[in-house]
Amino acid sequence: MRAEADRHISIDAVRGFAVLGILLMNIVGMGLPAFAYVDPTYAGGSTGADLWTWAVNNVLTDGKMRALFTMLFGASAVLIAERAEGGRPGPMATHYRRMFWLFVIGMIHAYFLWWGDILVTYALAGLVIFPFRNLSVRSQLGIGVAVLAALLGLNLFEAHELTLLHAAAIAPGATPDAIKAWQEASQLVAPSADLGRQEIAGYRGGFLDAFRVRSLAARLIQLYLMPTSEIPEAIGQMFVGMALFRSGFFTLRWSSRGYVAMIAVGYLMAVPVTAWIAWRIWKAGFEPLTLNRLEDWQQVTRPLIGLAHASVVLLLVRAGAAQAAVNRLAAAGRMAFSNYLMTSIITTLVFCGFGLGLYGQLSRFHELAVVAGVWVFILAWSKPWLARFHYGPFEWAWRSLVRWSPQPFVRARPQPAAAAT
Repeated sequence: MRAEADRHISIDAVRGFAVLGILLMNIVGMGLPAFAYVDPTYAGGSTGADLWTWAVNNVLTDGKMRALFTMLFGASAVLIAERAEGGRPGPMATHYRRMFWLFVIGMIHAYFLWWGDILVTYALAGLVIFPFRNLSVRSQLGIGVAVLAALLGLNLFEAHELTLLHAAAIAPGATPDAIKAWQEASQLVAPSADLGRQEIAGYRGGFLDAFRVRSLAARLIQLYLMPTSEIPEAIGQMFVGMALFRSGFFTLRWSSRGYVAMIAVGYLMAVPVTAWIAWRIWKAGFEPLTLNRLEDWQQVTRPLIGLAHASVVLLLVRAGAAQAAVNRLAAAGRMAFSNYLMTSIITTLVFCGFGLGLYGQLSRFHELAVVAGVWVFILAWSKPWLARFHYGPFEWAWRSLVRWSPQPFVRARPQPAAAAT
């Protein structure tokens, strides 16, 4: 099949690495009250092993794996459009059908499995980027950087406005309006403990209890966070991903020196800066306004660290090193859509009351055991599955919906050789 013949193991391996890594941060919101993702003092522990778990993830994975995953989505948009040239449906119809069904699946995912769904964001951002897929690499990169820089400026402005609201509310003789304005705005950076307790009660309850709590979180994100933050960030990162793909970054057309330079920028420059920001947040005692302002600056370092991670994987692929591990990662990456959704299905059953009911009971550090278990599952099932089937189960469903016709699924078994006569 053409789609399989045209695959790049380098892209698949990086995508597999990203889908594993993104769980390191998602697990926090899956098993603990939502704001624990941002502030470890809210839930999950902020001392000892829990503090170190927050610190390492904050520096190496928080936003970095999502950035890498998003850049790969932009790269895939170009790749799939190229494969669709001359076919039926053509590139435009294929892309927009894919985005429509991705939106539908993402909405189901957000409300029934994981409020932190990224698929709806990708579907909406994907509507924007497609017409620009054939721009020059320089133009795509420039647009991506400009969008991300504008978003950083907006977020820093909003952080400054929050600081002003707080100052007005605590000033001597503060007016009732000023106090009310801060109380409403503060829910963005310091939600009440009651909200966390409601989440714990809901997720430990039955299916409908969990659905109500999850729906509230998903609705708040989609109405408030997604339009002003998630979609613009995704658009910027997808533009960068398109540029990187067309420059050959994901397909090993860069020189080894180029990948080493990216590793140096990410690990020797961006990681120390991010670690310094994390240290400043910890020294401030996770004070909400300080945390909010400093986290905004990590938007600069996230893509650089994500690309440093990718460069390590790409150099391993080029060198033919750790071949067994690379093949497992590549299989996981070919089934990234299925593995992303299966992760949510598994963790829903682990944490919700209609499953094992562990929501709110595991600390940040202890949640890593769940992460390890899911990683073992992903790496164990992806390769054998693809030996028997052309696609992961959800990839097959998505592809069939886009083409509005069931696609080949089961691989034909090789026929035994005829006996010699």
